[in-house]
Amino acid sequence: MSIYDEIEIEDMTFDPALELYHYPCPCGDRFEISLGDLRDGEEVAVCPSCSLMIRVIFEVDDLPEEKVPEQAVAVKA
Repeated sequence: MSIYDEIEIEDMTFDPALELYHYPCPCGDRFEISLGDLRDGEEVAVCPSCSLMIRVIFEVDDLPEEKVPEQAVAVKA
């Protein structure tokens, strides 16, 4: 696997609605990786428009808190 670059997660943009990190790709699109993939230990973000990939440098403990589904909250109450 050929990695284009290594990017610190702090340099990426997080979309809380989609739970997705993204970073600009030289092709004009953007690299994307989901919060779930990061929690599962995945560290490679891919660009959907070209073959480039980046390695995301991060600590699992620094990721945003996992959202609790509303059903789970209602059951606990």
